[in-house]
Amino acid sequence: MDLRIFTEPQQGATYDTLLSVAKATEELNFDAFFRSDHYLRMGPSDGLPGPTDAWITLAGLARETRRIRLGTLMTAGTFRLPGVLAIQVAQVDQMSGGRVELGIGAGWYEEEHTAYGIPFPKEKFARLEEQLEIVTGLWATPVGQNFDFNGKHYRLKDSPALPKPAQSKVPVLIGGHGAKRTPQLAARFADEFNIPFGSVEDSAKQFARVREAAEVYGRKADDLVYSNALVACVGKDEAEIAKRAAAIGREVDDLKANGLAGSPAEVVDKIGRYAELGASRFYLQILDLDDLDHLELISSQVLSQLG
Repeated sequence: MDLRIFTEPQQGATYDTLLSVAKATEELNFDAFFRSDHYLRMGPSDGLPGPTDAWITLAGLARETRRIRLGTLMTAGTFRLPGVLAIQVAQVDQMSGGRVELGIGAGWYEEEHTAYGIPFPKEKFARLEEQLEIVTGLWATPVGQNFDFNGKHYRLKDSPALPKPAQSKVPVLIGGHGAKRTPQLAARFADEFNIPFGSVEDSAKQFARVREAAEVYGRKADDLVYSNALVACVGKDEAEIAKRAAAIGREVDDLKANGLAGSPAEVVDKIGRYAELGASRFYLQILDLDDLDHLELISSQVLSQLG
């Protein structure tokens, strides 16, 4: 059972804050540090001191950590051309010694595109499919051979398909709640399928769809890792739980219903309910990045019980 730390830096975080969280992630025996890929804060947060770029952040962390996996939930397909993204991810993978994972999605937050002058195309899903073909195709092309692609949205000709990642295959994560096209994309391209902020019941339905799609595409359903991303709010007692909930502007009852919140025992039990569906990896959305005691508690009293 893997527990991974998942951050939302667009809500307000410096690189130094993210580095502190990543180092704590490593020291406390979590499996990975992941971050969102957004340029504009959401909700009432002021977002100060401003956004940080996902892949620049991960490049820095690649050189300042040694063990943990590093990745995105999810890189926005609207932010980067696929050939450029393939180069960026491959380089960061080299910088980390082969610890990078690429979570990628179609992009959805129109306001951040408007705020920073980024085109927001209508056909995002069709573009994502081509992006996945290109990124994985570039990495899979043998050294010395060229890669060509002639799609509706992107065209590559005589690409040397360099550089290569340090890993023979960078794990690709695809996620979401879409009932048809999302499972199909996961079946074709993903090493891991992730459900963001979904209930146990919704996870059961979506995991089943992905498993069915994998079989249709000639893969074994268990070839994929199945995971959940859920907000975390853990406390030794009710007062500490309430304090942490207040710090992130959430209600305890809502967090307990829709996230991994409560006492360590309650959280372990909730994880077990998802694990019964086949989930073997959890991304703990940590919204108060200054509360490193929260990570220590989860490590010592939740992670330690999961084996």
